[in-house]
Amino acid sequence: MPSFDIVSRTDLAEVDNAIQGAMREISTRYDFKGSDCTIERAEEVLTLRADDDLKLKQVHELLKGYMARRKVDPGAFEFGKEEMATGNSIRQLVTLNQGVPRDVAQKIVKAIKADKKKVQVAIQGDELRVTGKKRDDLQAAMALVKEMDIAHPLQYVNFRD
Repeated sequence: MPSFDIVSRTDLAEVDNAIQGAMREISTRYDFKGSDCTIERAEEVLTLRADDDLKLKQVHELLKGYMARRKVDPGAFEFGKEEMATGNSIRQLVTLNQGVPRDVAQKIVKAIKADKKKVQVAIQGDELRVTGKKRDDLQAAMALVKEMDIAHPLQYVNFRD
């Protein structure tokens, strides 16, 4: 029976490459000369450090630009509160969201069931499995999910006929 999976994954190697590119630009830009601005990744949490609000916003823009160049969707990032750090600097934690959140998954299931598609949707942990008898039904369900206004980045993988 044909099926596909709806997942939300972020390639951590591409995130590392984007961070390295942004750090390289921070080290060479004139407006960052003499400042202590860094981006570090530990597991699925990025730590942004900057001297002041203005530099932190510039680091945000650099990071988003490099993520877009590496084809990493910035919707996968959840920016935390800015907090004071040591040495009169500002620190901000950015969480990488992996997997489809439960509320988003339930919203997708309700939308597909309400549209009366001839497919079954099962929530399997942090991903969704959509199965149906015909490939056309699966493609219609995929188009329906793409049309939905979901801020979370989704990928459609493992399409089997």
